[in-house]
Formats: sequence, structure tokens, C-alpha cells
Amino acid sequence: MGQPGAIFVDAVGTLFGVRGSVGQIYSEWAAKIGVTVSPAALQQAFIQVFQAAPACAFPELAPGEIPAAEYRYWYQITEQTFAQAGGLAALGDFAAFFPAVYAAFATADPWELYPDALPALQAWQAQGIPVGVISNFDGRLYRVLDALGLSPWLQSVTISSHVGAAKPDARIFQAAWQALGQPEPPLWHIGDSWTADVLGARAVGWRGIYLCRDGGKLETDRVQRLTDVLA
Repeated sequence: MGQPGAIFVDAVGTLFGVRGSVGQIYSEWAAKIGVTVSPAALQQAFIQVFQAAPACAFPELAPGEIPAAEYRYWYQITEQTFAQAGGLAALGDFAAFFPAVYAAFATADPWELYPDALPALQAWQAQGIPVGVISNFDGRLYRVLDALGLSPWLQSVTISSHVGAAKPDARIFQAAWQALGQPEPPLWHIGDSWTADVLGARAVGWRGIYLCRDGGKLETDRVQRLTDVLA
């Protein structure tokens, strides 16, 4: 298909991932205040609660109201996770417990940078290809990208909480295209979600590339590492 006019990438699960699991990190924070909650139980509960939650997007809110909405969004998910895992009562004052956990996910500590992420970004820059992030995340992503050393290699970052629409909604892809200066096609998007990333991109006429880090059958538009793209 030739060299793309721009490459867009997902963030969590594509450029970096959670260190261990969300359940493990929640358990570690509970342990800091002397509360023991099973990491496995927290992880199972988190998956169920997160999958049932609406997208992290707030189309009805003014920009100044979004940070508080993001906080409430994750407060509810985290509180429900501990409740379902059987650890909420032991935490005592959840409102006092949660701020430190929320702030931690804006740092590098809970995350691990995938070893192929930076080499891929550097290779694409060397080829003169602009790169933007499209993520169903919140405003903490900017700080995470800075902390992981990724920001210098990215020309734009588009997040669902600020756009008011989440992948696979076409509006977030359109917003990302505009944020990157409306590059000429072909446009590519790489991500680890078949529905949100691949089908979402294809629905707007982009090339959707499926990142399968666990392996499986590799074929056209399915890669195991970011560095496989334009290798």
C-alpha cells in the first residue's frame, strides 16, 4: 500500500501495558494501609466492572468540567472493583484511599513500556512519518507518555474523554486526523483491540492493523510487534 501519510497508534496495550495487572496494583495500594485483598479477586472484579462501564467520554461537558468527570469515572470503577472483590469495607474511608491510587496511574510506576515501542516510533520518525496516539483514556495519559519518554516521538495525542467519543466511534478518528494536521491518505491505525482499533479504523477508510502480542496466526494487517510495521 506504500508508505502511509500518517500512523496512529493506540496507547495502553500497544505502546505500554499495566505492570502485572490492575488487580495486583490495587492490592499493593491496599497493603500500604494494612488491608489485604487478593490480587486475583481484584483483577477479576476489575475486568467485569470495567467491561460493564460506559466509555470514558463526556460529550455533554465543557472542557473545564472534564477532569472532575474523569476522576468520578475512575472512582466509581475502583470502588465497585473493591466492593465486588470483598475488600471495600476493610479499606474504611474509600474517599481518602482513592486519590493516591488515581494519581499513581498518572506516573510511570504502574506501567511497563513495551520494548518495541520506542524503536518503532524512532523508525517511523526517521522515515518522515508523523505519528499520533488515539486512546480511550483520560487526561492522565499526557503525563504517562511524558514519564515513559514517548512524548518527543508523538505529534498528537487524542483521548476519548476530551473528544467526547471513544473508539470505535468515527468521531475520535476524525478528531485525531484534525489534530495531526489533516495528513493525506493512506492513514494507518495500529492497536490491540480488534473492535475498537481495527474495525474502527477501517470504518473510516483507514488501514487497521491488529497488534497481537500473544502471537497466533500472523497474516496481512496482523503483527506481533510494532517494529513489524514497515519492517
